[in-house]
Amino acid sequence: MDMTNRLQKEVAVYELLEKLEMHWEQVDHEAAMDMAACEAVDKMLGVVMCKNLFLCNRQHTQFYLLMMPGDKPFKTKDLSHQIGSARLSFAEAEYMEQYLNITPGAVSVMGLMNDHDNHVQLLIDEDVIAQEGLGCHPCVNTSSVKLLTREVLEKFLPAVHHDYHVVQL
Repeated sequence: MDMTNRLQKEVAVYELLEKLEMHWEQVDHEAAMDMAACEAVDKMLGVVMCKNLFLCNRQHTQFYLLMMPGDKPFKTKDLSHQIGSARLSFAEAEYMEQYLNITPGAVSVMGLMNDHDNHVQLLIDEDVIAQEGLGCHPCVNTSSVKLLTREVLEKFLPAVHHDYHVVQL
């Protein structure tokens, strides 16, 4: 793959995937800012892109990255009850950049490689866990990667020192 004109944070994702000997496929595309734009990427990769939501509590002291199927509705109340955190809301972009080195539209589990102090807790919907593969952005929204779910759980997350909690949405 030609790494010319790619941002360093995207290159770092590919380098880590190679180092971990993970199986992955990559496609470039126009900026995908929402799930509707990701539908075309789904077809290119042959996998459903995860909806990734960056959330926080009211005090901005607890941050969560939620991975869920793109076509599944999100109800804050359902998630709040499961994780024991009242008043969840979408976290501001400044926290996303500070902790994950990503910007809105590029939120992805890959950003956890930049969260060295574990400020962000990963929550994964049970339907994502059940899938063989998943699609996500490599810290930019002009590329997407297809990964094996089990390798994300068994190789990537341990390598970036993050655990995950399964939730039911």
